[in-house]
Amino acid sequence: MANVFDYLQWRGDLSFTQDPPNAVDALIFSGLSYIPYVGRALNSPEVPITLRDAAEDFFADEDCESRVRSKNDPELLRAAACTRRFGGCRVVLYRDVLIPERETQFAAVTFLLPDDSVVLAFRGTDSTLVGWKEDFNMTFQQTIPAQLLAQSYVREVAAEYGGKLRLCGHSKGGNLAVFAAARSSPMLQKRIAEVYNNDGPGFTDYLMGDPGYLAVVPRIQTFVPQSSVIGMLLEHEEPYTVIKSSQVSVLQHDLYTWEVMGAHFVPMESITADSRFLNQTIKSWIADMDTQERNRLVDAMFGLLGTGGIDKALDIFHPRNIRTYIKTLGNDPETRKILSAEFQNLMEAAKKTRSQLVEAKSLEATENKQ
Repeated sequence: MANVFDYLQWRGDLSFTQDPPNAVDALIFSGLSYIPYVGRALNSPEVPITLRDAAEDFFADEDCESRVRSKNDPELLRAAACTRRFGGCRVVLYRDVLIPERETQFAAVTFLLPDDSVVLAFRGTDSTLVGWKEDFNMTFQQTIPAQLLAQSYVREVAAEYGGKLRLCGHSKGGNLAVFAAARSSPMLQKRIAEVYNNDGPGFTDYLMGDPGYLAVVPRIQTFVPQSSVIGMLLEHEEPYTVIKSSQVSVLQHDLYTWEVMGAHFVPMESITADSRFLNQTIKSWIADMDTQERNRLVDAMFGLLGTGGIDKALDIFHPRNIRTYIKTLGNDPETRKILSAEFQNLMEAAKKTRSQLVEAKSLEATENKQ
């Protein structure tokens, strides 16, 4: 089925002055935020260059593709840069921050469109263990460093460039886009036309009643695939649109699997039963822990992973590291106790959720018969 690459072939000849940005464009900009820009975009971030020039610098670097998150990311850059629609967009204010000791991973890039509007794209979780730890910190911290950096970034861009603002991101990047919009001043919020959250997690309860958040809710467009896991985590006030993916289960989080028809995503009626079960289970499990317990669990889990001496999330599953974790657990009864107890609690949450869903289904069947 068609995806963002097909979209670029179909509609890449239409400029943004001919056809305004839409949700599929926002997903492409979100994908472009994953690029580790080099050359002029990195060395002179205050000087706008075209996406075409940014791509030229990127592919001129011999090591460029060894540092990407996904093999599709450079292909998206290549394909977008070749189009009339995206190639002439100017790239500016690229930021890339990684501070392990502060558990901070943040990146964003701004695109100046020919219709004088501005797109701010926030990068989601990268391949670093630091980025993953910061994501888990969302479950017990009201704010994480990346969210505060996103808030400052919007202020910086808005002060430098006038015109309509559009914020977007995929995964954690979607969360950052929503947070930054919600925490912007009322005057700045008036310039925000849309916020695109592509399968990004929600927030803890504290933000749900926040006046700034409620003010931008009507402008937030949240998209989740039918088997969404990440995008259904924590709390959302804004409605979401379920869309079709060519993959299964958690692999649907990959933005390159989202199906496109024309200038729109292919819609679905609802998330799957498996997605509903998993997300209710996780929410129930998290809800049964207080803030201190969540903190202790995340520290124990990532403390264990750190014993493998890794900095990339994918290295977690290397056989050598798994043996290290097993050895560590054998010598660390406190960590073993915490992880074992929470695993049991997760299993209990799963049983509770399954019982609730069965009961709800039975009640619905009874009501349909009457």
